[in-house]
Amino acid sequence: MTAATGTPATGAPSGAAAPLRGRITPLDAVRDAVVIGRRNLLRVVRLPQLLLFATVQPVMFLILFTYVFGGAIEGALPPAAAGEYLNWLVPGLMIQVSAFGSGQTALGLVEDLEKGVVDRFRSLPMARSAVLAGRTGADLARNAVVIGLMVLVGALLGFRYQTSFPRFLAGYLLALGFAHALSWVMATVGLLVRTPEAVQSAVFLPVFPLVFASSVFLPTATMPSWLRAFADHQPLTVVTNSLRGLMLGEGALPPGQVLADQVLRSGLWIAGIVLVFAPLAIRAYRRVAT
Repeated sequence: MTAATGTPATGAPSGAAAPLRGRITPLDAVRDAVVIGRRNLLRVVRLPQLLLFATVQPVMFLILFTYVFGGAIEGALPPAAAGEYLNWLVPGLMIQVSAFGSGQTALGLVEDLEKGVVDRFRSLPMARSAVLAGRTGADLARNAVVIGLMVLVGALLGFRYQTSFPRFLAGYLLALGFAHALSWVMATVGLLVRTPEAVQSAVFLPVFPLVFASSVFLPTATMPSWLRAFADHQPLTVVTNSLRGLMLGEGALPPGQVLADQVLRSGLWIAGIVLVFAPLAIRAYRRVAT
């Protein structure tokens, strides 16, 4: 009988007997990522309070902004919102959920590093890309549930899209694509900062001003000219405008803007963020996993 042959897992801890496995194919990498993603999702199932707290925040924003600020803002809304601030707010909150929810990617990676889970993964014959792909994929699934629940609560309060269901679905998928892109940003942050306390500050500081200096909660036309110049062109505003155009119609867009152009710009922002931060996250992971 011949001895089993294979390549030891790269980056295995010194002195650890790493299991043997042949060359890892792209299909193997996908399977490994699915296993890691399933592991991360099972943690959410076993700790349902994680999903509960992630859902409570956007619902609180939805209720508070609708009933506290809605009456003051409705007069500034375009006719496409059907005169309802709730209709205007829900597409914006889908992006707000994506922005704040992406911080869970950083926190999850930091927890795995602190508890030695990443060291355990290094000793296994698995694709290195699986840890990051599985984490961002699981967070995408979690965001899909959180955003869906928030939209459902909005519908119970009276939210109605003004276009067609396919366009509404396209907006929902666009929001998920943006959430996935932001997860790669936060994966990079988590791998560079590497402590839970510092990660919370590192996530909050850039996300908070980006969310509020955008069209998420109100039209940018109400902002000072110096702030509006930034707000109109940052990614959260571009993607939010695209969602409103898809769900409420082109009349929900700022004057002079075209829906196709906004959707194209949103796609470019999403692709650009992934192309920049996915390699940075992979490089940072290689440093901490060696």
